[in-house]
Amino acid sequence: MPSLVRQIPPAESARAVQHFENAFGFETDCWDVHDALSRGPDFVLIDVRSAEAFTRGHVPGAIGIPHAKLIGSRMAGFEPGTLFVLYCAGPHCNGAHRGALRLARLGLPVKIMIGGIAGWLDEGFALEAGVPEPAT
Repeated sequence: MPSLVRQIPPAESARAVQHFENAFGFETDCWDVHDALSRGPDFVLIDVRSAEAFTRGHVPGAIGIPHAKLIGSRMAGFEPGTLFVLYCAGPHCNGAHRGALRLARLGLPVKIMIGGIAGWLDEGFALEAGVPEPAT
């Protein structure tokens, strides 16, 4: 009897390539965000957790907009075509997905920073504290 790992065979290579290439259209990771922030980002990083959580500690350079507040009127102040990268607490949290869905429904380009705050800290990167600044 095969293990649970082999019980369902892996996808054929062409399908695997398509799947993994597509994943990069939806997500990025903490390391890539950290590197981009050090060079001058070409995206807007949004912490979608509560204002209280943002104040306790957030990724440097992020703005705080709770996912339920990602609405058209709030996002209208950003340049058309702006890429938004969202994060929440971590893999146990779906706030970034909720926010990404809202932005996608508004027709805005969006990715999720997988790992969120937990992943950021796991990579050894520092957080900063402070109150959220108003979005544009």
